[in-house]
Formats: sequence, structure tokens, C-alpha cells
Amino acid sequence: VVSEFTLSEGETAVFVLRHLSPELGCGISTSAEEAEDLFRRTVEFWQRWIGQSRYAGRWREMVHRSALALKLLTYEPTGAIVAAPTCSLPEGIGGERNWDYRYAWIRDAAFTVYAFLRLSLSEEAEQFMHFLASLCKEPGPGGSLQIMYGIDGRKHLVEETLDHLDGYMGSRPVRVGNGAYNQLQLDIYGELLDAAYLYNKHGAPISYDLWTSLRALTDWVCDNWHRKDEGVWEVRSGQQKFVYSKLMCWVALDRAIRLADKRSFPAPRDRWLKVRDEIYEDIVSKGWNEKRQAFVQHYGSESLDAANLMMALTFFMSPTDPRMLATLDATLLPLEKGGLTANSLVYRYNIKEARDGLSGEEGTFNICTFWLVEALTRAGRHDRSRLEEARLIFERMLGFANHLGLYAEETGHRGEALGNFPQAFTHLALVSAAFNLDRALGPGR
Repeated sequence: VVSEFTLSEGETAVFVLRHLSPELGCGISTSAEEAEDLFRRTVEFWQRWIGQSRYAGRWREMVHRSALALKLLTYEPTGAIVAAPTCSLPEGIGGERNWDYRYAWIRDAAFTVYAFLRLSLSEEAEQFMHFLASLCKEPGPGGSLQIMYGIDGRKHLVEETLDHLDGYMGSRPVRVGNGAYNQLQLDIYGELLDAAYLYNKHGAPISYDLWTSLRALTDWVCDNWHRKDEGVWEVRSGQQKFVYSKLMCWVALDRAIRLADKRSFPAPRDRWLKVRDEIYEDIVSKGWNEKRQAFVQHYGSESLDAANLMMALTFFMSPTDPRMLATLDATLLPLEKGGLTANSLVYRYNIKEARDGLSGEEGTFNICTFWLVEALTRAGRHDRSRLEEARLIFERMLGFANHLGLYAEETGHRGEALGNFPQAFTHLALVSAAFNLDRALGPGR
């Protein structure tokens, strides 16, 4: 839609974008007074909404900016939360890592629930739990869930390329739909059960009907946790036994047990406890690489994966456990020395070591940088130098937001935004990192 007009000093123009069928014409126009009134009412709505937040710690403006972004990514009719409102913005300029993120990922949305609850914004968390309950009523083959759905709950998200488009700065192909929707990603069950556990704790008690669905999903995890999958990063190079996937299967069992005990729900506790402990021993024995002195990306690998920082964040392992501290130190090394960090920014993995089936480069992953901040924060409760390092990295990271305080999925070598924008993953991780870092620093420090 293109229009050109000239305004002189003191003049205003009001224009409205609508979707209309051809026979309706342009529709009813809006006066300047009506437009001003709508604007004022919109401002008041958002001021009232963010006024519900109880966060009063450091970096409040950036935390609230992130909360507003997450709210804007929520689809009110169903409660679904999209990963990002854009498609095919490249992870590397001129490359092929261009995806459609306009869908509700179980993983991303579950993490977003945590961010809302941390800020006492429970209504949005409740809306997503209703969306989740509706998905659980219609599980897939064998009782599993998909990793993502349409915002209206639809399941088929067939990926297509639009070859007539050049893409952002010549980054082709332009993709709509997402072929990862039918991948196996075992980690989603941990994120889902963790969200349900936290909502039950900080939001409202979950229903028995939802519990029966979660119980069935937990049983499914018991039967399938040992399988290979495509992992949290949705690799297209074949399935592996990813450490993060196993970690989140452990989280699924752990949170299901906690939830059952908290609410005295009926559950096969003995079986769940046995499987949970089996997963733990499996991760520690097969996910730890003695040569690298770190937990690695998948069993048999020597490459690091920033997702393993979540071990400390999910209470799988103490943040001061020697293996956790060694993994943290290994991650902090630069790429050329086997680590994942560049100027305090963190890559999800080294694409030259860990092949993912795609060509081209990518930037540092913003969520991984905030995961590093939070892992350092938790370790820093017992080591002041790590806490100070966490604060330094966090405040440096704030400088990579754009002029509106928003982040894309990644940050490039020159500080440029890469990937789809704005990205829920980044903003929810900012909220979590800020909350925990502020609490660890204490008042007036």
C-alpha cells in the first residue's frame, strides 16, 4: 500500500489500515479527534497493564520493556505466545538460516510463563495454561505433543520457500511455515512441566483434568527419554542424544513428582523416581567429557553447547559443583580456545565443530548470553568475583538493545541484530537474569 501526501505546519493526517473485501470500498474514515482518543486510550491500557508488575529492582525500565514485548507476542483469543512476529529475517546476512517464527513453540511459551510469573503478571500465564490444556486434549501419535502449533492451535505448519522474493539484504530462501514442527524434541516436556509446576505455585492451582494430561505426558517421557532427537536448536543434520534434551526429561520427571506431592495428586511415584534417577546417572556418565572437562552437546561429542548452562538454572546440579563450574569456565573461553564466548556474548555452539546440516555463519545467541549471566549469578552467591562478572556481562548486554529497548534472536560481529525480531526467547531470558541478579546483589549494592 503506497500513498504520498504533504503536510504543512499544524496540519495532521489520520490513516487507518484495514483488511476489507473489494465490495466494501475504503470503509468509514476516522476523524482527528477520534484518532487522538484511541491513542490516549491505548497509552492508558498499557500503563495500567505494566503497572501490575511488582518488580522494583535494578534495570526496571529494561525489565518492563521486555515484559511489554512479551505481552505483545501473546495472541489474546487463545493465549498462545509466538516466538517472534516475523519470518525469514536471517541469522547471517546472505545465508540460508532464515526461518518462520510466527508460531507458538511449547518451549518458548513455557519459558515466557516463568517470566510473567516472576513479574506477578499472572493473567497472561493463565491464558497460556488454558491454551496448553487445549493442546493436551488432542495429543499426537503415542500421546506426544508437537514442538510448536499455530496461534489458533493448528498442527500442520508446512514449510515453503518463496523463490520470487530476494529476502532481507539478499538472504535467501525466504521461508514461510516451519519444517521443524514434526521434529522430535524431547526437551519440550521439561519446559512444559516446569511451567505447570511454577504456575501451580505462583499463579493458581491447576485442575485435575490438566493433571491427568500432564501425568500421561510424564509417562510418555518415561517410555521415550532414551531416544535420539533433533534437540533444542532444531538441527537438520540428524538426531543425536543431546545432553540438554536428557536434562529437560529429568526436569519433566522432577517437576511432575514435585507437583504430585504438592497437590497429593495420584501418580506412579515409584516409577517416576526410578526413571528420574536413571536419567541423572545417564547424563553425568555419558554427557560429561573428561578430556574437555565439561558437559558436551551430545553423547560422544567433544563440542560445547550453551544450553547446558541450564543445568544450574533448573536445579539439576549445584551451581558450585566442580563439574558445573568447569563447564562454566569452558563456556567462557573464546571460540579459538574451544569456548563459546566472544566479547561477553555467547554462541549456542561452535558451528565449525558441531555440524547442524546448514551452511553459513550465525551470530551470538542472546538467550545464551543471559543464561551465562544467570549461571554466573548462581555461582556468584558463593564467589563474589563471579557475581561481579555476571553484572558486567549483563550491563554490557543491555547496550546491544536497539533504540526501543528490543532484541532480535542474535547479535552479530558488529553488534547488529540478526534473526527474527523481536524475539521472545531473548526478552524472557533478560527478565529472568535481571530478577535473579538483582536478588543476588542485594539492596543498595
